[in-house]
Amino acid sequence: MIRRRCFALPVCRSPGADFGIGGVFLAFLILVLAGCAGTMQDVYPTADDFEVHGIDVSKYQGDIDWNEVRASGVKFAWIKATEGGDYFDEKFLQNWYGAKAAGVPRGAYHFAYWCRPAEDQAAWFVANVPNDPAALPPVLDVEWNAESKTCPRHVPRDQALATIRTILDAMQRTYGKRPILYTSIDFYHDVLEGEFPDYALWVRSVKDYPAVKYGNLRWNFWQHTAEARVPGINGYVDRNCFYGSAQDWQTWLTAEASE
Repeated sequence: MIRRRCFALPVCRSPGADFGIGGVFLAFLILVLAGCAGTMQDVYPTADDFEVHGIDVSKYQGDIDWNEVRASGVKFAWIKATEGGDYFDEKFLQNWYGAKAAGVPRGAYHFAYWCRPAEDQAAWFVANVPNDPAALPPVLDVEWNAESKTCPRHVPRDQALATIRTILDAMQRTYGKRPILYTSIDFYHDVLEGEFPDYALWVRSVKDYPAVKYGNLRWNFWQHTAEARVPGINGYVDRNCFYGSAQDWQTWLTAEASE
């Protein structure tokens, strides 16, 4: 459960409760009357209010001491494996096996590249990521990449959705688990909003609680910073939290293992 704070009072939310934009104005008025509200943002939890935290990593984190990572309280990790149809993260296998040996639940993710056929991307991920029944579900990272030197463009929404469906289907056929979708604020509103209701969502929002940017979206994982410090990792790392209690997390892990 989320820890109660002065401004939480009767509108304090647990990770399992809905608290989107629709109800926040009434909540804010209640807090003002209670004399302990500062801003609209105060009515939302912070990342620290959640019990289960994890990280996502790539080659940029260098050599990771996964035993230290686990000892620090990290409960899960997603590891970059592939991008497009020909890029393989050079640290993937080291991280894949290192995390498992340390007892950190981990999964692999693919970064979608909008200038490569979906079939090529799916085949590339499947060719490079071991099929480990104990792994977390695979993740498809979908976002615009304006900084890309080779593919900065935005493709039409229908084309993006078709690419996503093809890769998700291939992941699920191969690994036997329904994949997770990772996305950014702009891509969600441009492409994903109203789509893929049966898939777990991992959202990026580093300045605000997700409801501020995504409205009433039911998210499962929240990437809340790219500048976390975690023992066992030199430099910054992305940090995430799970939408639920520690017991909810164990229930989720058990359900994923049984798929």
